[in-house]
Amino acid sequence: MALDLNHKAILVTGGTGSFGKKFVEMVYERFPDVKRLVIYSRDELKQFEMSQVFPHEKYNSIRYFIGDVRDAERFKRACEGIDIIVHAAALKQVPAAEYNPMECIKTNVLGAENVINAALDCGVKEVVALSTDKAAAPINLYGATKLCSDKLFVAANNMKGKRDIRFSVVRYGNVIGSRGSVVPFFLKKRKEGVLPITHPEMTRFNISLEEGVELVFHALENHWGGEIYVPKIPSYVITELAKAIGPDCKQEIVGIRPGEKLHEEMITETDSLSTVELDKYYVILPATPTWSFDEFLNAFNGKMVPMGFKYNSGTNDEWLDAEQLREEIRLHVDPNFTV
Repeated sequence: MALDLNHKAILVTGGTGSFGKKFVEMVYERFPDVKRLVIYSRDELKQFEMSQVFPHEKYNSIRYFIGDVRDAERFKRACEGIDIIVHAAALKQVPAAEYNPMECIKTNVLGAENVINAALDCGVKEVVALSTDKAAAPINLYGATKLCSDKLFVAANNMKGKRDIRFSVVRYGNVIGSRGSVVPFFLKKRKEGVLPITHPEMTRFNISLEEGVELVFHALENHWGGEIYVPKIPSYVITELAKAIGPDCKQEIVGIRPGEKLHEEMITETDSLSTVELDKYYVILPATPTWSFDEFLNAFNGKMVPMGFKYNSGTNDEWLDAEQLREEIRLHVDPNFTV
């Protein structure tokens, strides 16, 4: 059955972020009769700015809630009457997390637990949490907190009792053009004629905001509870991105920063033991599912990946070159982009 969010009440944590804004835009494009769309975040200025783009007068089902996922009582109040939660709130800057570890833990781990408890207590039906490639075999605190969050959401399915609720996770790589990412950084730095490169062989996965939202829609439509959805997406080499944005710029090697990987991974070799391949996605199945693996494989025409499989940005079989990256930037970041 096709996804239908009309007449549903949806809450988005971190709703004023890059993902949240694109999610709201796509929900209203496809499901104009959505019953209620709650933007739950802690920054009043970002909510004010977002309300200029999505004013209540035009989008009369939208609501703006000031609150932090760390505040269990406030979050539970926001969840009254909610059918679906999309959990996008996180502290995600790697250096900031290393410097302020407990702040990152409070938001990304304890905040996740607050989301789960509120969903269980308030009769929510569907919960999809956003993860990151840094949660697979993490080497920095941000990745470790997101792995912990993923485990909490997967395990939440085992304590739902007789409640009609499903929790699942979507995990994807770098979103092109999102706040704090490398593309806007390079676009700014190219005016100086020098682009700082951490390592000439560094690779990253690439996904657009639209594709990220599509993945959440896919999870909401298809999840049985406990899955981690991973999209099949292309990789790029950082030097190719530098060539795409500033072909005449000098590339200056500055070294890998603390907590940073040479290649990102979304499915580890250990994960492969419980990973299913579908047409456009991989699905990491839960260790203790509340349903049958075989029935899941049959329902989605899936197949188990081979032993030892891993999904790594450095060994990917789909790559973007400089010209394709330019097209991605024009399509998803700046339609007037030229070199």
